[in-house]
Amino acid sequence: MPLELKVVHTNAAPAAIGPYSQAIACGGTVYLSGQLGCDPGTGVLPEDFAVQTRQALTNLKTIVEASGSSLERVVSVDVYLLEMTNFGAFNEIYAEFFPQHRPARAVIGVAALPREAQVEIRCIAALAG
Repeated sequence: MPLELKVVHTNAAPAAIGPYSQAIACGGTVYLSGQLGCDPGTGVLPEDFAVQTRQALTNLKTIVEASGSSLERVVSVDVYLLEMTNFGAFNEIYAEFFPQHRPARAVIGVAALPREAQVEIRCIAALAG
């Protein structure tokens, strides 16, 4: 039996900047592509790390909700930081979006990100049963 894949797309989050989907839902799970801190209306990527981080998490939240899920159903988060010195600042902002629910998470330092971003965030979430 072939897997049923559903493309998730919302105009309330930035469009993909390559040949990929914002998210794919399959088998009760939604897999989100990495989100940068781009403003969905203008496409502008601000220079400030905190502003990028809040916007990337907002974009993630918007796509998760467009899939029919929520941040409370996120099971795993992968974070890519250009500078690991921003780890503490990232945690403070992240806690605003996940105040009680604590998904599994990895934070990985990288040499570069698309569009010279400072942070990229992706996640996996359970869909409502």
